[in-house]
This record gives sequence, structure tokens and C-alpha cells, in this order.
Amino acid sequence: MPRTVLATFPLLLLFACRADSTAPVAPAAGAPGSLEALAQGRELTPDEARAALETFVPPGKYDEFVMVTSGGHSGSIYLIGIPSMRLLKEIPVYAPNSWQGWGQGDEEASRLWKEGTFAPGNPNLPTQTWGDLHHPQLSLTDGDYDGEFVFVSDKPTGRVAVIDLRDFKTKQIVKTPNVISDHSGVLTDDSEYFITSTFQPAPGGPGVYAPLSEYQEKYRGAVTFHKFDRAAGRIRLDQSFQIELPPYTQDLSVAGRGPSDGWFFINSLNTEMATGGDLEGKDPIEIGASQNEMDLMHVINWKRAEALVASGSPKVITKGGIKVIPLSVARDEGLLYFVPESKSPHGLDLTPGGEYLIASGKLDPHVTAYSTVAIIKAINEKNFEKNDPFGIPIVKLDAVRAGYVEVGLGPLHTVFDNKGHGYTSLFLDSAVAQFTLGPPYNKPEDAWKLTDKISIHYNIGHLQTPGSNTKHPRGRYLVALNKWMVDRHTGTGPLHPQNLQLIDISGPKMRMLSESPIIGEPHNSHIIESTKIAAWRVYPPGTDPASMKPGPNATKQGDERIERKGKEVHVHMVVIRSHYKPDIIRVKQGDHVTIDITNAESAEDATHGFGLHGHNITASIDPGATQRVEFTASQSGVFPWYCTEFCSALHMEMQGWLLVEPK
Repeated sequence: MPRTVLATFPLLLLFACRADSTAPVAPAAGAPGSLEALAQGRELTPDEARAALETFVPPGKYDEFVMVTSGGHSGSIYLIGIPSMRLLKEIPVYAPNSWQGWGQGDEEASRLWKEGTFAPGNPNLPTQTWGDLHHPQLSLTDGDYDGEFVFVSDKPTGRVAVIDLRDFKTKQIVKTPNVISDHSGVLTDDSEYFITSTFQPAPGGPGVYAPLSEYQEKYRGAVTFHKFDRAAGRIRLDQSFQIELPPYTQDLSVAGRGPSDGWFFINSLNTEMATGGDLEGKDPIEIGASQNEMDLMHVINWKRAEALVASGSPKVITKGGIKVIPLSVARDEGLLYFVPESKSPHGLDLTPGGEYLIASGKLDPHVTAYSTVAIIKAINEKNFEKNDPFGIPIVKLDAVRAGYVEVGLGPLHTVFDNKGHGYTSLFLDSAVAQFTLGPPYNKPEDAWKLTDKISIHYNIGHLQTPGSNTKHPRGRYLVALNKWMVDRHTGTGPLHPQNLQLIDISGPKMRMLSESPIIGEPHNSHIIESTKIAAWRVYPPGTDPASMKPGPNATKQGDERIERKGKEVHVHMVVIRSHYKPDIIRVKQGDHVTIDITNAESAEDATHGFGLHGHNITASIDPGATQRVEFTASQSGVFPWYCTEFCSALHMEMQGWLLVEPK
């Protein structure tokens, strides 16, 4: 049977009136072209029609928020407007991007990938040009978004990257020493450190071998405190440090604030240290890692660890070019403790003021709230139940648990609003649960109670609200990042997109507003006000995007030239609507060619491209920027190039020639 069709349309009729009307004049009900007829023709319910108005952003208007979300194994970041859910931009990081010329012959991406490769200096392993980008983190100042940088981790390699939000381009890729994979990455409240924790333990960095029979003795996890130099916009490994961790699977993490300032918390699973079944009939990791009733939350006194590193203590070693605190030292110096948590945990989130940690065990239908004050008190009073196999003290659960809320099946992650609520994603229930937080957010009698639940489609993973991980969450909206699409959009083959759903959380009940397919698999996101982003519209003339300063190889109009020295050919090129100068380059087979291309435009959006046939090279040169491409002319022939970015009425005439004479 057809769904109930909208019968009356007071809200839509109000919007149908002229903006300057003094008295609304509604069209006749069902009149051709009326909003009511349009809604009836599309079988929209009142809720759907209302949602359409609430999420519609008219042409020329801007979204209130921008969601910076992981693109997962696309290796990119996606920017999505809220409430429209329009895709605004893709920022390539760990994988090539043809549109922006990222990793397609441009010198900068190739340099960053080489510097941040999985095994720096190892010629036996290729430069990695794919990634599984996780957990983008917007930079913070005093615990709130400042709109300056984004940090991301890379699960398969243990790389981290820094993106500058002045031009939304990747500026640095760093291989985390001594690990083979990272998962979570979070910031301290002033972006002093970008902190990553390992996913899969290892006996060391790439190339270090130990048999799995020596897993407990030789394999280790690690938490890395990547020091961020804000003035330079770069991570400084020489000022960073690591703490060795047991060979558990470290998962998601959070840095403390307020009463928990100076502490760091990480979920872990596989405290059984299962290594798999091989072909010998043993249990696979999935089963072996699910035997213990409780797993362990890592509690790290990172301020004390920082002071130990700064002291020059011989207990701190240098390994892989970074200062490392060995596991035994972390134990003996009181840097590392454990708190029991439900088995197979995933989400670990901190309330805005830093008072509570909300942890979710995937096999427990509850979320557990831990008092950070109680955790620190129990550590100071040595209120421990036992030690783990490595001698690390385990705090008594009853001494630190502040709340226990039954939310549903498969709880994963929790985010917060500005009204004292937490929101937890439920993977198995395909739902989001809303519950009340404890004091000071709610009175004791109203705390830790389930207040609402909304179904989503399907199998939600992460979720996010504006400013959830800051001191000042904004509320208003919640985005569900769903793993499965199934039947929600037009079928386009066996590989489905993921599905994002926008939910209104401003009222007494959560309301579904809209949904959008997305490519890749988003792993978390942050949502910032559009007004907090102050991106450059045009580069100052001759800017090198890598340094955001005047480029030493920038070419001014009138100074275009080709320099030859032996087998080296250096082209100083200027592009402007609608030509290249020079537009003919003559070289000999075997010459190494460097082309520095400067875009002389000063008009906004006047980007030019450089697509060279036969050499797998494309570059995108924004107005005012200078860009370098390099290649060896190994094959003789005639190779045209052209502007790949439509730029003017004479765009088709904007082209040139590379003439490679045979040896």
C-alpha cells in the first residue's frame, strides 16, 4: 500500500510565499506547480518534507558546518557540508589523485611518500602508494577547534600526515619508527602532540623478525607522542618519544583534559595474546582473542613520561631515531596502569570536561562510564587487584566505575552534545542510543539513563556531532557513518558505497533528516563551523605550496627560459590564460627534465593543469602557485601536453609539445 501522503502543507506553503510579503498567500491545494502538489506527486510524508527544507542549502549559500571525514582505503580525506551533505572536496594524502595531480609526476607527493614510506631506505620494498586513512583530527587550541591543521593516521603502515587548512593540502608524511601499523591518532588540547597507538604488535619496525613462538617475549606495542611544531606546521621526530606497551592489540585512544589532564587512555583487546591458528588446528585469532571476560584499558601518565625523557635519564633509549621508554621502565617509573573493561572493546571517548571515560565492549550491551578522578585516586592509593603478565598494576574495577547503561547490541563509539547527552553507535542493532551523562551534566538521579534510540541503515560504525571531542560540543546534528548500504541507493554493482545519515538531535527525540552515499570506508570524522575555516583563495604570487612561502624556483613573467647542462634540462615555465610559455620543449632521449611551472593568475579559481602524454604526469597549479614535475625522457617521440583544468574560452588552445629526439 502507498505510504501516507501529506494532506496539508502549512510549512511548505509559508515558504512558497515571497520573502517580502506581508501576508502569506497560499496556492490552491493541489494546484499544478504548487509545493503541495509536488510533495504529493513524490509521496513525501510531512516528516520528509520538513527534513527536505531543513537540509536544503540554496544555490550560492554555504553550509553551517563542514565535516572532515576519513576516506578509509581511498587514502584521502573528504569534506562534506552539513546540513546539505554535499561533497565539497577530496584531499589526497596516501594515494594518487589524478584531478589534483597528487602523486602523478608532481615532485612534492613523490617526496612525501618517499620520506614516509613503510620501510625508509629499504630498496627491497616499494614506496607505498595506497593507504587506509583513519581518524582525522582537527587541530585544537585550548581544547577547541582552531581551523588550522588536520592530522591523520594510516593503519597499514604506521604513517601519520599533516594537512594545512590554509590550502587544504598534505604537507608532511612521517613513518612512525619501530612499529608496523598504527590505528588511533588523537591530539592534546593545544595540539602539542599528535598521539598514535599501534594496532598490530611487532618485534620492531619493518624488517625486524621474530617467530610467533616468541610473541610474548619479543613482540611489543607502542604509543608515540609525535611532537608538533605549530610555527613550522610539521611533526618533529627529534622531539618526539615513544612508550613500549605489551603485545596486546591497542585500539582507540583519547587524551585527558580538566581533571584528567596529563593522562592518556587506550583501549586494548587480545589481552590473551592469541597469534592465530595457522594450519595446525589451533583457534584463529578471532576465537583466541575472545577468551578473557575482561580486556584492559591502558592508563598512561604522559606528563611524567615527558619529564623522564626531558631529564636525559639513561633509562630512556634511542631506537629508530626516536626516544623510547622501554616497557619495564614504564612499569617501574609508574607510567603505565590498566583498568578492566568489557571484552573486545572498541570505542573509548572522553566527556567534554574530562570527567568520564565512556568505553564500549562489542560483546556487552552496555556502555561503561569510568570516573577519571577515581582512576587517578586509585592509582595514587595503589588500589590494585593484581598485575598483568608484564607486571603492570590493574586497578580495581569497582573503585573507578561511575555508570553502566544498557544501550543495545554491539556498542562501538560515543559522542556528545551540549545538553548533557552521550550518543553511542550500535553496530548489531543498527541504531544510535542517547543517554544522560553523570554530574555535572545532569543531576545524580537523572544520570546514566537511556533516553532515546533511533534506527539507522545499516551497521553503523563511527558517528560524530559538531565539536564532540572539544571542550564545547555544539549539538544540533549527528552523522552516522554506516558500514553497509544494502538497499538505500541505486544499485551500482556488488561493491556498495558506505552510507552517511544525518540526524537532528536538537529536539526531545532524534529525527532522521537525510542520507548520502560515500566512497571508501569512513573511519571517524570531526565537524567544524564553516566560519572557523580561513582558507586562502589565491596563493601570494610565486608561492611554493610545500612551504607556503615564496618558492625559490618560481618564474616571473618575462623570465621564462630553458636551461641545459649536459643531460639535465631545466624549464622555467609560466602559465596564464590561455597559453604556456614556453610551449615547445626540445630534449634528447635520456635527458632528465625538470619543469618548474608558475601560475601567474591572480583571479580566484583560475587553476591550470599540465597533462603530459606518455609520461604518466599530470599537475594541478593553483593561482599564484609554483609546481615542479620531473621525469626522464626515456622514449623518443612527440608528446603533447595540454591544460587539464578548464580555464577560459580558449582552453582548448592551451597546449604545447615535448619533442624528444632519438639518441
